[in-house]
Amino acid sequence: MSDLNVGVVGLGWVAGAHIETFKSVRGARVTAVCSRRELQETALQAQYGIPLKAYRSLDAMLADPNIHIVDICTPHPMHAREAVAAARAGKHLIIEKPLCLTYTDALAIRDAIRLAGVSACVCFEARFSKHFSLIHSVVGEGLLGDLHYGEVDYYHGIGPWYKQYEWNLKKDFGGSSLLTAGCHALDGLLMFMNAEVEEVVTYSSQSKNPVFQPYEYKTSTVTILKFKGGPIGKVASIVDCLQPYYFHIHLVGSLGSLLDNRIYSEKLKGMSKERWSTLETALVDSGDVKDHPYQPQFQAFIDSIGKKEPMPLTNFDVAFESHRVVFAADISAHEGRPVKMSELSQ
Repeated sequence: MSDLNVGVVGLGWVAGAHIETFKSVRGARVTAVCSRRELQETALQAQYGIPLKAYRSLDAMLADPNIHIVDICTPHPMHAREAVAAARAGKHLIIEKPLCLTYTDALAIRDAIRLAGVSACVCFEARFSKHFSLIHSVVGEGLLGDLHYGEVDYYHGIGPWYKQYEWNLKKDFGGSSLLTAGCHALDGLLMFMNAEVEEVVTYSSQSKNPVFQPYEYKTSTVTILKFKGGPIGKVASIVDCLQPYYFHIHLVGSLGSLLDNRIYSEKLKGMSKERWSTLETALVDSGDVKDHPYQPQFQAFIDSIGKKEPMPLTNFDVAFESHRVVFAADISAHEGRPVKMSELSQ
């Protein structure tokens, strides 16, 4: 099979990381970009080191039969319209998180993808990190036994020192603390617990530091999740903290516990319960997109297209369910009540 051609929509910070990543992906290459800005193809080639066709119109890019995959890297509120249009044009999709800002839009994207029969990858790339892969193996090997509690928390202060601050603080762009960033943590918890969510309740707060006051939504949320069969979990999404980036993971089971990259397990004879044993791995410890594990994710996506099967870990249906829980959590925070997942029809 010849290489699949990728057209990147949007040309900001994340798009640059995607373009660089595809240089190391077998079976696909970025050949075009689409931006509202006036782009010179010679300047693009000088910047990215590869020839790139420039489009000012998404419709024009979608009409190009030589574009096989559309990679959506635009601001959050644009994702739904662009994803639906790309699916209807028969293009496979890569969609940066969040999918969109409303559950109605998520349903529209899902329906368009199903109707068109195209493949989609959603950028919950942390699932492809060494850290998440290690934890998934630990849980899968039964080293923790049956999980009855898990917490995955996202701490990342997004203030004026951070590139996305100016648009992130607007509700119609950032959406919520979970949608704009903490969804990575919630998605991680769902991956590790591997159980259906029945109900969520979310509480919210906000820092009094002046740099976070322009935010149009609460910047700190805590979500409590009830899973089918009895397990419970917690996700904190804190984008108004003043501290180093921290992705906190704590899983508790019938045979042991895991804390970030440390473990105690009664299945491993000779361990001391008085102190943690360290599992050496590369932690998820940066919000910088150049440090994100896009390469194994995109490679898995391209391989899955060749096999004509859904990609592992971050196919659309998996990501849709994570977003459904996020939307339920945001409803809970807004209305001040627990929300049953059955309230968000599928």
